[in-house]
Amino acid sequence: MKKLVVLSIIITMCISNKAKAQTIENLRDNIEAITKSKNAIVGLAIQGTNPEDTLSIRGTEHFPMQSVFKFPIALTMLSEIDKGNFSLDQKITISKNELLPTLWSPLREEYPEGGILSIANILRYTVMSSDNVGCDVLLRKLGGPIAVENYFHKRGFNDFEVKINEETMQNNWDMQFLNWTTPKEANNILKAFYENKENQLSHKNHEFIWNIMKETETGKTRLKGQLPKGTLVAHKTGWSGVNEETGISAAVNDIGIVFLPNGNYFYISIFITNSIEDTETNEKIIADIAKSAWDYFSSTEN
Repeated sequence: MKKLVVLSIIITMCISNKAKAQTIENLRDNIEAITKSKNAIVGLAIQGTNPEDTLSIRGTEHFPMQSVFKFPIALTMLSEIDKGNFSLDQKITISKNELLPTLWSPLREEYPEGGILSIANILRYTVMSSDNVGCDVLLRKLGGPIAVENYFHKRGFNDFEVKINEETMQNNWDMQFLNWTTPKEANNILKAFYENKENQLSHKNHEFIWNIMKETETGKTRLKGQLPKGTLVAHKTGWSGVNEETGISAAVNDIGIVFLPNGNYFYISIFITNSIEDTETNEKIIADIAKSAWDYFSSTEN
């Protein structure tokens, strides 16, 4: 009798595991159905807390980050703060001539004559509001884009390059491709700095960055677009705009962590490039994929 019970348990576990494996493949099928009819290149990586819950599509290809790179810039600055080279409450003077009119900048709208801001506030503008002026101020303090690239390369994130700042990127369409990563590497960065197993950041700065990532104001119709109301998402967006001559969008991106009702979460990084779809369609692709991932992880909750 005991043997029959044990055998029954083993069979049940095997069936359960097989069903789950089929379900992750069903998720892949659902995502491919979302993207196949679109005139766009879509790359993505999805990873749950269970290693089996992982998939990627074009996961090792290079995609321009656009403003997604403000997240690693913030991580680099927070690392320097942990080293004692800066502090969150340190004041920085931003002069009027740094408030370039061609750059997206809520900070400039708030301080049209320039002002004195703490690094913490500049980080909030840069990450939460995707402020380009604040981004370039931080890059200058860090020693330029190469400082960010070096920080991540030294930590083993090699599918990641930062060569130019926002001013250069926004004034030359082709140069945006110099700042790139892969969907898999974006997920690797999210995972490493959220789980913080190697103490990349102090507790204070870890809490700081993830709080402002959860308060991101951009991309309301991307990762969060079709998720249940109140779903917590810590994320960073990027957008190239649309090339007026070709009608092409080089980057419509969103990377982040989606938190489930039971306390679990999953990492998701979606990059869209070379798209001739309109912005609404591009953002819906991201929202549809995120919703499919949400449905999958919700259905596999224990």
